[in-house]
Formats: sequence, C-alpha cells, structure tokens
Amino acid sequence: MDKMIVTKESKVILDDQEYLLEVGDRIFLEQDEIPEFEDEEDIFGDPIEYIKEHPDDNRVLNVIKQNPKWAYEYADDVIKGRWPEGEEAIKQDPYWSYYYAFNVIKGRWPEGENTIKQDPKWSYMYARDVIKGRWPEVEDIIKQDPEWANAYARNVIKGRWPEAEDTIKQDPRLAYYYACYVINGRWPEAEDTIKQSPKWWRAYKRKFL
Repeated sequence: MDKMIVTKESKVILDDQEYLLEVGDRIFLEQDEIPEFEDEEDIFGDPIEYIKEHPDDNRVLNVIKQNPKWAYEYADDVIKGRWPEGEEAIKQDPYWSYYYAFNVIKGRWPEGENTIKQDPKWSYMYARDVIKGRWPEVEDIIKQDPEWANAYARNVIKGRWPEAEDTIKQDPRLAYYYACYVINGRWPEAEDTIKQSPKWWRAYKRKFL
C-alpha cells in the first residue's frame, strides 16, 4: 500500500473526529513509519486514496462531500461523473466550481455560476472554456481587473472591449499586450501609462514607433 501523507492541506474539523482518528490509525499501522500528528486537527492522509480502497466507508464519504476539493476529486477521479451529494460543497468555491463544470459536467453548471461570478479570473475561465463565448452577466466584474479584462478581450471577445479599456490601460504591461494582441497597433490613449515602464515602453517603441 502506498504511504499516506499527513499534510496541513488535509486538515478538516468535523463532528466525527474519533472515527477519523481510528481510520488514521488503521492507515498508519500499515506503513513502515508511523508519523506523529502535529495537533489534533491532523486526522489522516489523502481521503480520496483511502476511499478508493474502502469504497463502502460511508462515514469517510460524508467527510469528503463536505469539502469542495475532496468532493470534486471524488467526482472526477473516483466515480468519473457527477456526484450530486458533493455539489453543495463544490458550488461554494469558484475554483472547484469551474473545474467541476469543465472536467466533470463538461458544460454549463447553473448551480455553480453564482459563486463563479464573484471571481474575475474564474468568470473569465468559465466564459472561455465552458460557455465558449461572452458571458454578459459577469462583464462588470471582469472589467474591474486589468489582467482578466485583457484576457477576456483577447480570448473571448477576440477584439477591442471599450468598456474595459480604462482599466486595462492603468497597467503598462497589460496596455502593451492589449495594443499588440487586441488592437494590433498603436494605442495612443495608453501611451502615457506605458511610458512609466522603461521595459514596456522600449518594447512598444520597437513594435509601433
């Protein structure tokens, strides 16, 4: 049996700690070395690897379905399909909601969209990879972040996005990229900003001036 590794990332606070400590003991007794818990919250190693070997352990499944990361990994890696019991946890996190829609559902997941909408990065990723087009409901969020506004214009709109240009042109690097890959030419309105960075102004002059 592969060694189970106790990490801070595997921490969880739950009602059934005594049972999980018992599970942890069973796992660790099969190892060459038995690590000590750093504190009472370090319960056991990777629950996904554990449940693969003990698929009928409903108490561990109950733990998994309360954690967005573990619930996603169980759906994606173990049952390889939707897991309704874990969706309530998954949809609380924009990162895991995006990956659940993209990798598991392979399409839009309306129940997770309200969470995804709160984060400009994952809103952009969801529009690009899941919707595969503009997502008007999130554009007010995305356009407030120059990094993801630039990416949205380039990879989703595939053209200029006037509503976001005031935000994008606040950053010399992103203003340069927007000129290069979206406008495909000079962007006079952003040149004062680009000049603030010798690196990006040199690149801009070489390309356009």
